[in-house]
Amino acid sequence: ETDCTDGLDEDGNGYIDDCIGWDFANNDNDPIDDNGHGTHVAGTIAAEGNNSTGITGVMWTAKIMPLKFMDADGVGYTSDAISAIEYARANGAHIVNCSWGNYDEDPFLKEAIDNASSILFSCAAGNDTNDNDSIPFYPASYQSTNILSVTAINQNDNLASFSNYGKASVHIAAPG
Repeated sequence: ETDCTDGLDEDGNGYIDDCIGWDFANNDNDPIDDNGHGTHVAGTIAAEGNNSTGITGVMWTAKIMPLKFMDADGVGYTSDAISAIEYARANGAHIVNCSWGNYDEDPFLKEAIDNASSILFSCAAGNDTNDNDSIPFYPASYQSTNILSVTAINQNDNLASFSNYGKASVHIAAPG
């Protein structure tokens, strides 16, 4: 876009004034996080460091492409998640954070992830203390080569009391 306020789609991608990202839940160019989770995760990933302010993200030189498909209550449609994935792919994303999911397997979501084979999908294993080997949690449990399923550990490097796990289906643990 050349002007982020003119109401035109100068880049012809079907999204008007999408200079900072897109909100698929509300179909507008304001992907403000009205739930709080996305901002927290984005800060953990890319909060600017060496500035004597707040925290430093694990990759503080990373660029964030804000894409939203859930509302303030954390409710969203898989079709909007797929649209966000397609947008990320079309706009050159290297990593997509999926700190969301559910127990409903959707072949169209898997197809969108598989079609974005050059993108790494970091997917939450879930927060229900379930074994994902027995009760799959998606998208983390899809058998796709570009998915990294992540469980949470606590300050003692033990599985967090709320986190899902899976010997075969969860790839890595990180502080949660």
